[in-house]
Amino acid sequence: MRILVIDDDANIRSSFKWLLEQEGHQLTLCENGEQACDVTQAERFDMAFCDVMMPGMGGLAALECMISRQPELKIIMISGQADIATAVKATKLGAFDFMEKPLNPDKVLLEAKKLEKQLAVEAQVDKLQNMVDLDYQMIGDSPKLRDLIEMIKRAAPSESRILIYGENGTGKELIAREIHKQSGRTGQFVQLNCAALPRELVESELFGYEKGAFTGANRRKIGLIEEAEGGTLLLDEVSDMAPETQAKLLRVLQENEFTRVGSTKSFKFRVRILSATNKDLLKEISAGRFREDLYFRLNVIPIHVPPLRERKQDILSLVHHFLGVYAVKNGKRAKKIAPAALQLLLSYHWPGNIRELRNTIERLSIMIRGDEIGESDVQSVLGFTATPDHSFDATSNEDQMPLKDLLHYFESQVLQKAFAKYDGNVSRMALALQTDRANLHKKLRKFGIK
Repeated sequence: MRILVIDDDANIRSSFKWLLEQEGHQLTLCENGEQACDVTQAERFDMAFCDVMMPGMGGLAALECMISRQPELKIIMISGQADIATAVKATKLGAFDFMEKPLNPDKVLLEAKKLEKQLAVEAQVDKLQNMVDLDYQMIGDSPKLRDLIEMIKRAAPSESRILIYGENGTGKELIAREIHKQSGRTGQFVQLNCAALPRELVESELFGYEKGAFTGANRRKIGLIEEAEGGTLLLDEVSDMAPETQAKLLRVLQENEFTRVGSTKSFKFRVRILSATNKDLLKEISAGRFREDLYFRLNVIPIHVPPLRERKQDILSLVHHFLGVYAVKNGKRAKKIAPAALQLLLSYHWPGNIRELRNTIERLSIMIRGDEIGESDVQSVLGFTATPDHSFDATSNEDQMPLKDLLHYFESQVLQKAFAKYDGNVSRMALALQTDRANLHKKLRKFGIK
């Protein structure tokens, strides 16, 4: 751990240094509160021991300053003249604990070990949470993505059915999950992939079945409509639903009730129905493969998810996001990416959309041995037969690009280089770029740099 010690007594500082460094901790020593404020602005620490009584800026003022710089910092106040009022005030200001002088070395070591274990547990919890949450985020700041986010915001709280359409790999399921999340519904988000199941099983999965309804039905099965009660049901690849199932689904949507396979009893339901498809349903209707009346039932609010080639400026953010995702999942440090490699990713057409980009970054994160992904690494994954799209060449077409796209590109480049140079230390980056930490954190989130 990185530990900061603030005390005007040189002997106490030396004692801390000798005691904690032999346990493998990194120590930084300050002799007054002013130094502590300065160093916590520039460097990050896990733990601090701070004397209460010091000349100049006292310990409580230093505590308040350090907490404002690093709210997550665990600070233990130490004093030879401890009283309950001082301890209470320190706790209210954000102190982690309070110790009295003369210090017991065993207690100091115990506090350090206790915090070390706590940080390890918190890191594991964060890792597990990130592995769940990182997969379901809308990353980017392009105009088309902003329009999509605004449409979701307006449509999500309504009761209307929504048809989400777009090419394979554009993130239609993610959009459906975001709609459910913003809808305020208390039930589950449930998904049925109509293309992944044999046609004869889609109906039993959707409506459920009674015991003995068919050979092998040894017990009653709850269908996905029941499972999603009070929540959201996504009918993914709805265009692949069999004609007979389409007819039954239409009746269910008209009457707002369903019947389990093998039963005559009907059940009312309260479920928001979302549908997704990568096909042109109007063409499917013309070809006689999809019911027009069902189309109008499902397509109350249409939401188009644009392909990645139409939101090129989001590639920067997505690349850094996926590098962070696979660093977390694989328990490794996130790889850096060379500017030439990034330019190649920007110029590629991405026929497989975000799914293809994600798979590319996953492969690069795992297979490249070094700390940096180079141009040749990207070429080896994309293949030399891939046809690049030079419509977004930020280095050669400056005069043909909108100013906002140029600013977006070069700002991300500056932040990426600073992040690499200062090894992700936000405080040092803020000083170098002459900005405040809050604004810098906002920028890093915007571009997906973690």
